[in-house]
Amino acid sequence: MRIAVSTSGQDLESMVDARFGRCSYFLVADTETGECHAVSNGVNLNSAQGAGIQAAQKVSGQGVEAVITGHCGPKAFRVLRAAGIKVYSGGEGTAAQALEKFKQGLLEEAQTADVEGHWS
Repeated sequence: MRIAVSTSGQDLESMVDARFGRCSYFLVADTETGECHAVSNGVNLNSAQGAGIQAAQKVSGQGVEAVITGHCGPKAFRVLRAAGIKVYSGGEGTAAQALEKFKQGLLEEAQTADVEGHWS
């Protein structure tokens, strides 16, 4: 399964970024092969509007089936769900720790956005 984790850096030791739309990177990991690569989200860091939507579109273009993040706003959540991508909010620690919690079934799938738009 391919999963995108919102992170502050480009590797598995990077911390999970609580902000989905305005995170620095998405670490795309394959839970079966262990391969991962970073995708920059730099264009959305300082966007006045639409960061969540654009980030969700970027992630969906990576062929992921799930996202792990700290928080996800309503517009991004809708775009991700429309693309068939499951959202797991409440991610914390390093990307490696968040992925391990996911593999162990310790993260709960979000059923709705957990913050308002323009949350920072």
